[in-house]
Amino acid sequence: MSEITKFDAVAALIGENGSASCMDGNDITTFYYQGCEAPKSADIDAKQIELQAEWDSQEYARKRIQEYPDLAEQLDLLWHAIDTGTLEDKDHRNKFYSRLKQVKDDNPKG
Repeated sequence: MSEITKFDAVAALIGENGSASCMDGNDITTFYYQGCEAPKSADIDAKQIELQAEWDSQEYARKRIQEYPDLAEQLDLLWHAIDTGTLEDKDHRNKFYSRLKQVKDDNPKG
């Protein structure tokens, strides 16, 4: 689990318009701004909440990435499905489909 910091929110708010630095990464009283105005505290808080919600909503995707077979294995499974003529077959004879489907089923979106 990642916690989105105030610094993450500040960086998102100022984007490419300027830069900010901070000694501890989270205490907005010690931010230093260059080429931009400091965002309002309420805007920083709102952006932090927005970014955290976005991060939290993608948990299923992060889990899937960890559970998918590596790309070389996926390509090998795909090759075998093509070679045996089972690519269009969505039952257990097509290991390419069934392995990836299992990951998706185990980690449903939303």
